[in-house]
Amino acid sequence: MATAVEAEPIRFPAGVRLVAFDVVGTLLVPTPSVAEAYRRVAARHGIERSCELLRKRFREAWREQERIDAESSPAFATSRDRERERWRRIVVEVFEHVPEAEQIFEELWDHFGSPAAWSASPHGGRLLAAADAAGLEIVLASNFDERLLEIAPAIPLLARAERVFASSEIGWRKPSPAFFRFIERATGRQPGEILMVGDDAQLDAAAARRAGWQAMLLQPSDEGLPRAST
Repeated sequence: MATAVEAEPIRFPAGVRLVAFDVVGTLLVPTPSVAEAYRRVAARHGIERSCELLRKRFREAWREQERIDAESSPAFATSRDRERERWRRIVVEVFEHVPEAEQIFEELWDHFGSPAAWSASPHGGRLLAAADAAGLEIVLASNFDERLLEIAPAIPLLARAERVFASSEIGWRKPSPAFFRFIERATGRQPGEILMVGDDAQLDAAAARRAGWQAMLLQPSDEGLPRAST
């Protein structure tokens, strides 16, 4: 049953020794939003699009890249080159292949690679602080690319993690089982000793459970306050 993070003490499942936190949507939120950042950069190039349209096209383009990764062989294998290319394709699709799309992509790539583009998520922060107070090992386990390696040390919340596991560096993206196996080998932990904390029901919670990990899914409550359910 879901438990309000603010209303009750945070208790971690028995046997957990390491907590792996997803980053985007769990510990960090883009500030301004993705749609607003896209709108602002495009406007500098004379391309006017509404945030509503950009959000819609972003979701469509992102899902298409997820489909491509799922149908690749092996599924969800990745690299620095693939991560950069998937984001280039997303931006180009969002802006319907206008000539300015390539330059817009370059500016957005740099923008989201800056710590200034991100704000700490209060609910994720409370969970991380609770894990730290409980003496649990903390790592970041993200489908972000190599830009996370520079962002994490510059943001106090993320800097508390002992290690950073980014998909482009691992060679696999969630939900691939290989992503989770890599972290197990790197940390020396058994699957049942690891708790995955994330905001995506499939990429974080379901994928972690299939790998034998425990999982905590962050969800908004009816009152707009964050909730955590295991």
